[in-house]
Amino acid sequence: MSGLPVLQSDRLTLRQVRMSDAEALFDILSDDELMTWWAFGPHRSVEETRAMLASVAGDDASWRSWAITRTGEDVALGWVNAHQRRANVSEIGYILARPAWGQGIAREAVGLVLDQLFVAEGQRRVFADTDPDNRFSIGLLQKMGFQLEGHLRAEWETHIGVRDTLLFGLLRDEWLAVRQADRAAAPSA
Repeated sequence: MSGLPVLQSDRLTLRQVRMSDAEALFDILSDDELMTWWAFGPHRSVEETRAMLASVAGDDASWRSWAITRTGEDVALGWVNAHQRRANVSEIGYILARPAWGQGIAREAVGLVLDQLFVAEGQRRVFADTDPDNRFSIGLLQKMGFQLEGHLRAEWETHIGVRDTLLFGLLRDEWLAVRQADRAAAPSA
């Protein structure tokens, strides 16, 4: 079994991505519009998804991959990935099924992983890169306190051509301030 910690909130459980997630993740990875901003194009078969999962679902994978599920349901709605690039610095990535959009799930799931990286592990910096035209990802990163740190021209060769990328970074103290502000703004029970 994986050493990847299970991350949980009242409504979400993030657990290791596994091969049995292939069908649910294929629905996401085969969505032409959703896959526009990814380095690779939409999957055309569940076997293609299984092959990709074989490289990310094991304990020896370079990216730690958490499946996003609703607590009490074990169906992958997407994932949040983290890869340690150097000591105390990780890169993150994420994807969420279209029916789960607009419910705060992506923010909550990414927040759980940021808590793991910054609070539990004591990392100092997390960064993400995203296509300059991916307004949803940019909006999520900005809402979570990430700062635009760079614009790399012609960085990626993708299925839609050569693309620029924007680099966003977040420091531990910045994340802790965002968490504190979110808690202060939350309605009390």
